[in-house]
Amino acid sequence: MKTSETMKAPTGTKLTCKGWQQEAAMRMLMNNLDPEVAENPEELVVYGGIGKAARNWESFHKIIETLKELENDETLIVQSGKPVAVFRTHAHSPRVLIANSNIVPAWANWEHFYKLESEGLMMFGQMTAGSWIYIGAQGILQGTYLSFVEAGKKAFGTADLAGKLILTGGMGGMSGAQPLAGKMAGAVTLVVEVEKKRIERKIKEGYCDYLVEDLDEALELAKQFQNKKEAVSIGLVGNCADMFPAIYKKGIIPDLVTDQTSAHDPLNGYVPHGMSFEEAISLRKKDAKQYEEKAKGSMAVHVQAMLDFQTEGAEVFDYGNNIRAYAQEMGVTNAFDFPGFVPAYLRPLFCEGKGPFRWAALSGDPEDIYKTDRLAKEMFAEDESLVHWIEMAQKMVKWQGLPSRICWLGYGDRHRFALEVNRMVASGEIKAPIVFGRDHLDSGSVASPNRETEGMKDGSDAVSDWPILNALVNTAGGASWVSVHHGGGVGMGYSQHAGQVIVADGTDEAAEKINRVLISDPGMGIARHVDAGYEIAIETAKKKNVHIPMLDNK
Repeated sequence: MKTSETMKAPTGTKLTCKGWQQEAAMRMLMNNLDPEVAENPEELVVYGGIGKAARNWESFHKIIETLKELENDETLIVQSGKPVAVFRTHAHSPRVLIANSNIVPAWANWEHFYKLESEGLMMFGQMTAGSWIYIGAQGILQGTYLSFVEAGKKAFGTADLAGKLILTGGMGGMSGAQPLAGKMAGAVTLVVEVEKKRIERKIKEGYCDYLVEDLDEALELAKQFQNKKEAVSIGLVGNCADMFPAIYKKGIIPDLVTDQTSAHDPLNGYVPHGMSFEEAISLRKKDAKQYEEKAKGSMAVHVQAMLDFQTEGAEVFDYGNNIRAYAQEMGVTNAFDFPGFVPAYLRPLFCEGKGPFRWAALSGDPEDIYKTDRLAKEMFAEDESLVHWIEMAQKMVKWQGLPSRICWLGYGDRHRFALEVNRMVASGEIKAPIVFGRDHLDSGSVASPNRETEGMKDGSDAVSDWPILNALVNTAGGASWVSVHHGGGVGMGYSQHAGQVIVADGTDEAAEKINRVLISDPGMGIARHVDAGYEIAIETAKKKNVHIPMLDNK
């Protein structure tokens, strides 16, 4: 069911709900479906193929209606995008508890999911789509930038990618961060995207510089900028399964190769090659099974080309869409010869409780975010990379929906920063409350054996107790809303993850909650990696006095 309604979150200081926690949940849900933010808001799709904010429009409007009526000691229960109950809890409880796409393991596959979806019983929540804290492509921008920088350090001994060529695929809601992230890292970034309008949108949003429809023209343009060592991003209209092998056959070996197409969803996220985009969409409607098989066959071609680049010396990594698993299913037996981005580059940060922390200004005024930027630069002035990141983001990131910021902060820093922001809200220096959240891709909130928890030191890749415990401790701590999802990032059957959001509304109660939630939430990341035996995590736990019972007296 579609709607012609254009969604915009209310802004300013006037409450339409009975408290700021409810108001924040309502505004962030609506912000998820802002046309500046969502990929297909008419059908409630936020990003990632079919990642939705609510199950259907009837459920969406009932959630909004219920949030407006919800008391400050009540909790709304949302099951896969549908409001199913309201219970009296207490003032320090979450105002909303969300569970999306969770299926008993033996049935946890796309086939059973689609059956439930067709019967109106479920929706796919992705990660931040169904947990109402998506902020557009900026949400993954710093993580992508850090991955490119760390790949450069590993492959070339330098974080400066000037003159280097990055080849990747996908320019959707999240993958659309890649061209700007590559540019921030100093590289020439060539992104292959099958749907022309997605490149056009990213150019409009300031995330991409050029749109090209001819491969030779794109390669020549890339070469010119490489020679000048000028950072630029190029969107090439085409299918990765066609373009990657063609580039390889021309003898051009990019410096970095990755991919962020929505390959986690073979039916709705990835387009098979050997046909036009329009023909592919027609096949999807006529014969979903054939489409899915062709899509997975194309993934196999795509991954084989990435392996070929790796053989020739390129730094190749998976950027977390499960494409290797589908390629392996289709006969590419060595699909996992190139690593995922987390074990290759980011796990040391996770061991320190660092991850993609984010916040949004409910006032709608960008100046409120600029004030938080200044605060972060003052509080963490010794962290040169953080200061540099914020300065780049201020210059290069355009707002999508409510003004927001992403910043990788870790244990001990998140709560200190949020407490100071809460004080600024209380004093009126910041006009309206600030919403603090994060990606589900965080240090201690996800089990995803082909992505975040790939290759864990103790072999605990598939243990999903951790995201469940994360959600439980955040609920106990009083986060404003908490979510538990299945399948985000890599598809049904491959991940379990949790999210939390907390509202800094300037009250003493908010400060108490921040002191609990923003310590325990990143602290779970340290605990998870201590348990897996990582020395960095053990050292961090001891240094920062994280109480790990099994470390006592050691």
